[in-house]
Amino acid sequence: MKNPIASLKNMSYERRKGLYGYGFIAVWFIGAVMFLLIPIVESLYYSFFSVIPETGYMDIQPILNDAGKPDYFNNFAYAFTIDPEFRQLLVEALENIALKLPVIVVFSLFVAIVINQKFKGRIFARAIFFMPVIIATGPVYAIITGDINTAGSSNADQFSTMFEADMVDQLLEFVGIYGFGTRFTEIITTITSDILNLVWNCGIQIIIFLSALQSIPPSAKEVGQIEGATGWEFFWKVTLPYVSPMILVNVVYTVIDSFTDPTNGVMERIQSVQSEWKYGLASAMGWSYFGIVLIALGIIFAVMKHFVWYENE
Repeated sequence: MKNPIASLKNMSYERRKGLYGYGFIAVWFIGAVMFLLIPIVESLYYSFFSVIPETGYMDIQPILNDAGKPDYFNNFAYAFTIDPEFRQLLVEALENIALKLPVIVVFSLFVAIVINQKFKGRIFARAIFFMPVIIATGPVYAIITGDINTAGSSNADQFSTMFEADMVDQLLEFVGIYGFGTRFTEIITTITSDILNLVWNCGIQIIIFLSALQSIPPSAKEVGQIEGATGWEFFWKVTLPYVSPMILVNVVYTVIDSFTDPTNGVMERIQSVQSEWKYGLASAMGWSYFGIVLIALGIIFAVMKHFVWYENE
């Protein structure tokens, strides 16, 4: 019988590299099947039944309609027609991303253009805008947002008041256009009520835009200078077309990041239903939410593909 270690040593270097690669892929594949694929399939299966956890197993029973026949879509119908919060929270989540998405993308592009310029302290400025990406999910962000239970600090609410941005509300009230229930004041208040969180959601987008700006060929800049293009003209004729593919990337990333945020009302509702041991209903809500996110992304792709410019065109 051949010694496997000796056989491995006799293999060529390229062959051994290939085996090492397959070994690492095998570990990932096993983990993906066990902890991702199987739970996804089980979740989809649970969404069609009444699932009650029992000791050591899940009691899965079909939901019967008035005629005594199995109704496999009862959980989906219940989520949209009977549940008192799911549909309302879903509408609020869609409105929230519709308001914040343009602000996040435009702000990220503006900041990326600014910190892409050559000036003293550029590295420090870039670090400031990237810092929220590192600490936004940690206890520091929990304290800033006043999440006392997560932060474990009794003074979290006092510290978080330092970051509240209600100056716009006070300004609108001072000039006499606040408090009338108009749609304009509601939109302004929604966008500016959590300005810190809005800025902190732009870290990844700024980096993506910054990489796109740095990929603009020097020849394009030289042509613009020779033609006497102003900064405004250069932005619309050169910068924006080159970064347009990354605008689509950032839009998709922002939509997914917003919809999967644990503080999202829909996500909190799904977790709340799950904590009530209603696994079937929670799965139905989750898959419905997933389908709506896919539809939203499909609409975004269909609209924005007409505005994306590629260098080979």
